[in-house]
Amino acid sequence: MIEFENRVILVTGAKGGLGSAVTNHFLSIGAKVLGSSKTIADTDFSNARFAAIPADLTVAESAGLLVNGAIRQFGTIDAWVHVMGGFAGGMSIPETTDETWDLMMNINLRAAFHMLRAIVPQMRQAGRGRIVAIASRQALEPGAYLSAYNASKAALVSLIRTAALENEDLGITANTILPGTMNTEANRKSNPGADGSKWVQPERVAGVAAFLCSDAAADITGAAIPVYGNDI
Repeated sequence: MIEFENRVILVTGAKGGLGSAVTNHFLSIGAKVLGSSKTIADTDFSNARFAAIPADLTVAESAGLLVNGAIRQFGTIDAWVHVMGGFAGGMSIPETTDETWDLMMNINLRAAFHMLRAIVPQMRQAGRGRIVAIASRQALEPGAYLSAYNASKAALVSLIRTAALENEDLGITANTILPGTMNTEANRKSNPGADGSKWVQPERVAGVAAFLCSDAAADITGAAIPVYGNDI
């Protein structure tokens, strides 16, 4: 896609099943990609338009350092795609520990909050920007024994919608994608007997993220977009 040539996309959570698919998709359509994960290197993606900055975004200061590093390296950030997240569950609400609750809130919510505080001022100064965060189907359709995960992803949807409302005056869009179970290596290993053909392909989610970052999606903001595959 010609429109993505020379555009800078910041992908947080750039490694892993979905993160790699998102990163590779943006690279394939001509974008420059700055990828961040807790551990990541330039050599993780063999493309001259990729650069890596490791960051632990559950730490507030790391988000600011990441955004400032991206600006120094590329001069701007046209879009931020937040793939970072984690999963823990299998316990009823009374059985859910403080450690599990805090882990889900830190990985799935607090990191996004830290990034919004760092990146929104940069986008407002530039007068433009796209924000896309990967939430989950469970944000709207919570499953049993997943209270901490469900709540953290639902709060992420609310947080990103708030960002959309606060920045619509400059045309900065902010949306979430709600994937169902994705066909990743980790999910295949944890569900060996499941029918993976019904699961969502990571490349499809990456394509939706790219669309939301495109000029064609300029009027879409505050949306939570379901991507459920064949499992509806």
